[in-house]
Amino acid sequence: MNKFRVFVDFHNADVKGRVRLNCADTVTDIERHGIELKDGQSIIIYSEELEVEGIVRYSEEERLWTAVIDWDAIQEKVPIVPQPEIQDISHMVEKKMGKW
Repeated sequence: MNKFRVFVDFHNADVKGRVRLNCADTVTDIERHGIELKDGQSIIIYSEELEVEGIVRYSEEERLWTAVIDWDAIQEKVPIVPQPEIQDISHMVEKKMGKW
């Protein structure tokens, strides 16, 4: 079974190093996948080019869901949405404005 991928803000970690699963884009991913978070559940968390496996844990102190991760295991990934190539449009400018 494939693990769900959930967007996170890696800067949104608690003092124990757990990544909080409460930012707007995280909540959107959880709802979009129809995930019901459970203690011990394994998920993939990502942010832009970074990705790592996390274990879901509920923080009683903060009353919210977190993901326990191995900070040394974070991998850099190719962006899911490829960036468009930069194109030379000088010929279009010359045609529109006349030769310089």
